[in-house]
Amino acid sequence: MSRTDTTGTTPGVHVVESRRPAGAQDRPVVLVDEHARAWSPHTARERFRDGLAGPTAGVAAGHTQVNLISVPADWAYETLLFCQRNPKPCPVLDVTDAGSFRTVLADGADLRTDLPRYRVWREGELVEEPTDVRGHWRGDLVTFLIGCSFTFEWALSSAGVPIRHIEQGRNVPMYVTSRQCRSAGRLHGPMVVSMRPVPPRHLPAAIRESGLLPAVHGSPVHCGDPSALGIADLARPDFGDPVATEPDDIPVFWACGVTPQAAVMASRPPFAITHAPGQMFLTDARDEQYRVA
Repeated sequence: MSRTDTTGTTPGVHVVESRRPAGAQDRPVVLVDEHARAWSPHTARERFRDGLAGPTAGVAAGHTQVNLISVPADWAYETLLFCQRNPKPCPVLDVTDAGSFRTVLADGADLRTDLPRYRVWREGELVEEPTDVRGHWRGDLVTFLIGCSFTFEWALSSAGVPIRHIEQGRNVPMYVTSRQCRSAGRLHGPMVVSMRPVPPRHLPAAIRESGLLPAVHGSPVHCGDPSALGIADLARPDFGDPVATEPDDIPVFWACGVTPQAAVMASRPPFAITHAPGQMFLTDARDEQYRVA
């Protein structure tokens, strides 16, 4: 979990000190400022390839963002089946050939270098959070690119729904729930959700607009009392940052593409690479391509 600290930093740039796994680089995470909204996906990927890291909500506005998980080929079928059985948290937008670090979603991009930050897992344990995984890459890795709720935030914003974490310069809060996903062979684990506080008058629009984008998680899985999902304290997210709410805000929960990371922790495959929560891969696809109406 990370916390924002803006003291003594460059204007327009926030520095987030986050806990690192043993052996990981102890490096501040940089949240990009509002100018990043106007970047092209290609520019964003170049910046990330050069070492810029931080949550990508609002970056390259209008372009689809995706979650990433790379697993050894002998876990790939179970991962695909897990996603197929749990489409709400794991909507697959592309799957690579074994060893490939290319995707049809972004011409010329390198999945080993073009995300802000990665997570490297061994036996279900987080061992490193690098900004480049070329040194960890294996010829048998199959990569799954999974829809991300950052993609529908443009639709919420266009409908007048406030996006609190963007307003506050924070990562979206994410929580491990008590809802278990449908298992697939060795792969199992709980569903993870992202939460956005929504004023009651904007709730119908939030549900309607996100529901028109099922390839990026679609409509919420729950609105209201977080204890119904087994969440004890909204101020203590499992991933991301807590966000300040207005008195009448309703917590609204969407299925989250960090769910495969919860499955990695529960199932303990020998090796995996994922994105760092909230630090997504920017594709060349436009958000509206995934709108169903």
